[in-house]
Amino acid sequence: MIETANPAVGMLLFTLGGLAGAVFALPFKGIKRWSYESYWLFYAIFGLIVFPWFLALVTVPNLMDVLKSAPLTVLGRCFGFGALWGLGGLTWGLMIRYLGIGLGLAIGCGLCSATGTLIPPIVTGHAADLVADAGALVVLLGVVCTLIGIAFVGLAGKSKEGELSEEAKKEAVAEFDFKKGMIVALFSGIASAGMNFGLQGGKVLEEAAVAGGTAVKWQGIPVLVVVLLGGFVVNVTWCLSQNIKNKSMGDYTNKDTPIRANIMFAGIAGIIWAMQFVFQKVGEPAMGKDLAYISFAIVMGSAIFFSSLVGVMTGEWKGVGSKTKRLLSSGVAVLLLSFCIISFGNKMKSSGSATPVKADAAAAVESAAGAIDAAKVELPPVKK
Repeated sequence: MIETANPAVGMLLFTLGGLAGAVFALPFKGIKRWSYESYWLFYAIFGLIVFPWFLALVTVPNLMDVLKSAPLTVLGRCFGFGALWGLGGLTWGLMIRYLGIGLGLAIGCGLCSATGTLIPPIVTGHAADLVADAGALVVLLGVVCTLIGIAFVGLAGKSKEGELSEEAKKEAVAEFDFKKGMIVALFSGIASAGMNFGLQGGKVLEEAAVAGGTAVKWQGIPVLVVVLLGGFVVNVTWCLSQNIKNKSMGDYTNKDTPIRANIMFAGIAGIIWAMQFVFQKVGEPAMGKDLAYISFAIVMGSAIFFSSLVGVMTGEWKGVGSKTKRLLSSGVAVLLLSFCIISFGNKMKSSGSATPVKADAAAAVESAAGAIDAAKVELPPVKK
């Protein structure tokens, strides 16, 4: 049980969450002769309902009492933000179809990281926590570095589009379309930040769970099931409407398709996807209340890092030139550096060495900036 702050444990759990977010789509490759909306339906059933509710019933002994005790405004807010995520999540799969796992998740997760990390403390009246002391400023600098790393990966994707022929691009990503993928990614990334808005908006549920005997590390699970329920309603409504529109209802009964295997692969993808936010909520208590807000940034940042590796291993960057490779490697290097900076900021906070901003925050930022300069990767000029 995680009762006291232990940022190292929190960072590890967030990183595992990012790994889950990076690889969740791989089981989709095993699905045969099913429409997108058909396998996405079972992804939603298992990932948004079956697995999270099973976990909640196992870990929260007073689950129904916790949910009944919460004000309707809190439940409505968590459900509503989950529905907003659902709208973004619908296009998450399309983003991967058009851009591939490596590039698609980098862009989408980057936008999620920026909006989902910085906005919640502001709207909840805790904006001062972002710059409370030197440690907080170093953490914030790490978040900014995460966005810089994302930008490099995005430039690598743009460079890839200009270097490869249409045949080469579609060899690894069958429906590669950078322009269409970017439009989808912009919407999906911003709307998907609703997930973190919902996860950070259910403190009442967490307090009720702990008061009823739930272990501190599982206190966020009741919040998760409410948020995912909102996303489930949106996803199922869309999937069934697309089944009707595209006349793909027959996917569920067509004996010429591997129905059981398709359901299994879609379900596995859903469970792996849900694990990223389970790790996030379980890891938050380890960070302490002042640093819990960075959880989303670490999950998204590590998802980008791992998805870039997955993209390389699955051949999505095969045949690209040295410029694209350097942009991609630079992005990954900056992402790794950002994790180090955030870890250092966490250490300052947990050790009590963080001093007021007026005293030496500038020195802390200067020190972190020096670390960035030392780790810079020289990039080739990008032609206009």
